[in-house]
Amino acid sequence: MRKIAALYGGTSHDYRSLNEPKYKQYLHEIIYLPEFENTSLDGIDVLLVPSQLHLGLLMAAKNKIWEFAENGGTVIALGSQPKTWIPGQNWEFRPTNFWWWLDKEAGSGLILSKPEHDLFQYITLEDATWHYHGVFWPPEGSEVLISTEDTGAILYIDKVSTAGTWIVTTLDPEYHYGSYFMPATERFLDGFLPWVAKGHW
Repeated sequence: MRKIAALYGGTSHDYRSLNEPKYKQYLHEIIYLPEFENTSLDGIDVLLVPSQLHLGLLMAAKNKIWEFAENGGTVIALGSQPKTWIPGQNWEFRPTNFWWWLDKEAGSGLILSKPEHDLFQYITLEDATWHYHGVFWPPEGSEVLISTEDTGAILYIDKVSTAGTWIVTTLDPEYHYGSYFMPATERFLDGFLPWVAKGHW
């Protein structure tokens, strides 16, 4: 099983999500973000970067995160990204429709771009469907797994920008689970974390 370290920003939603026993079993280490600069990542395979971290601290951590990836590590970035710190990051903000499912003949607008991928042995499209805050237009050569109907990436894997792997998604499951709402996010985490620990990409 891969050794996963998760950054922790000190918020209540992160605390609940990262310390929930069924999720914490997959985390080798939880690193408080203000202490990240002085924390060793030796032996860590995956660095999980939650959404809504303090942007100043996140930008200060950028070089160390990139170094980890250049040394062959996997970085997972969750949520919208108003600041550029991901390689080849091309983020497009889109207004969020929080209530799309109340519309007549409602559709999320999301599709599986690569339904045969191993991730979908662990989650379904419905597990990854609540709302989104924008899309990525990833670097050429990236593998888009979930997209909007106009091909904006909701979840993609980038193995071309660094020597390591970047798994990037606009989705923010740990925020919603930790905030006690949006049931799909629990199903997402129930499958996503086991895939990160044991799956194939």
